Amino acid sequence: MLPMPHQPLQVAAVPSQRVPAREDEAGPWHAEAVCRRDEAGLFFAPSKEPTAARLSREEAAKRVCARCPVMVACREHALLQPEPYGVWGGLTAAERRVVLARRRRREVELRKAATEGIAQAG
Repeated sequence: MLPMPHQPLQVAAVPSQRVPAREDEAGPWHAEAVCRRDEAGLFFAPSKEPTAARLSREEAAKRVCARCPVMVACREHALLQPEPYGVWGGLTAAERRVVLARRRRREVELRKAATEGIAQAG
C-alpha cells in the first residue's frame, strides 16, 4: 500500500471538491487509484492537443486504467457526476456520453415495459 500523502487528495489533477466523499471500511476508493502516481498527466488533455497526440495519450491512460484495482468504482463515479473531461475508469468523455445515453435508453425501455405490463394485467 502506498503511504498517504500529506496534501489533500487530488485524483488525476482534478480539484479536490470534485473528489467523491464516499468511503467504505478500507477508505475512499480513490486512495488505491493507479492514476494517483506518476501518470496523472495522461488523463486530461492539454489545450490545443493534436488529434493523433490525444488518441495516443488516451490509449496510454486506458492502459493505466486497465491495471487499476478501482477502475469500476472510478468509472461509476465519472458516470454519476458526470465528469465532463478526461479519462476516468478507462473511458474517455465521449465514451462516457455513449454509456450514459445507452443507460437512459435502457431505463426508458424498462419503464415502458413496466407500464405495458401493468396495463395488460389490469
